Amino acid sequence: MNPEDQTTPAGAETAGAGNGAAPRVGPSPGEVAAAAERPPPPAHPTGRAIALRDVDAYYGDAHAIKSATMDYAPNQVTAMIGPSGSGKSTLVRCINRMHEEIPGARVEGEILLDDVDVNAAGVDVVAVRRAIGMVFQKPNPFPTLSIYDNVAAGVRLSGMKGINMRERVEQSLRSAALWEEVKDRLGQPGIGLSGGQQQRLCIARTIAVEPEVILMDEPCSALDPIATLKIEELIHELKQRYTIVIVTHNMQQAARVADTTAFMLDGAIVEHAPTRKIFSTPDDARTEEYVTGKFG
Repeated sequence: MNPEDQTTPAGAETAGAGNGAAPRVGPSPGEVAAAAERPPPPAHPTGRAIALRDVDAYYGDAHAIKSATMDYAPNQVTAMIGPSGSGKSTLVRCINRMHEEIPGARVEGEILLDDVDVNAAGVDVVAVRRAIGMVFQKPNPFPTLSIYDNVAAGVRLSGMKGINMRERVEQSLRSAALWEEVKDRLGQPGIGLSGGQQQRLCIARTIAVEPEVILMDEPCSALDPIATLKIEELIHELKQRYTIVIVTHNMQQAARVADTTAFMLDGAIVEHAPTRKIFSTPDDARTEEYVTGKFG
């Protein structure tokens, strides 16, 4: 079975999983218009571009990703949408070389971080994952560590030297919009936070190692609508410093947060375009059928 299918909870295709919301449909006209009005990225971007060139990924003999070619612009949010099992999570995990950790899995083709092929021989995998951070579907704070040590853990594991750890932890928690909520209990277990706070704690841990790209695999699927809104507001702020790729089943969320959106089906990228175009005038009939809820 494709691991992507194993990690997609029932109800992930509704806004706010498990809260009794109606099944997913396309975003409202107001949300589509908001996507078009989103301000452009900064003139001097600090994130880095990613380019996929004929990327194929396999689980043993199963061909999961088929000749994927697309570009992720620096300091923009790109949403990856498509039905369960279409390859979204697999593709994202290829970008920071997590796919290859699965026994029998392999990746072919070029994945360029600016001009560096992260799959090239001799490239340090640890350096790749430091530059390309990952936030998972389910919040995963280290259960035995305090809030402070959860954030510091990423820095320590990366072997970064000459860091004022207390300043780095505070800065990261502020960047994740969590500092004011936890500043008086940094020594308490991170696992004691609410689900939305745990997810922001995981984002703080990712930010602490100063990546240039952040990958988010369904970061809100297990959260309630209020926590989801906080994560979405955070994404808008983070793109000023990072390039962000988000996998989501929630069409309204894609319309709210993404500058561009890519639709995947059966392991292939069907269409990638500005979010407003994907939801209003897509070029491919399959894209239109998906975003209007005819399948998926």
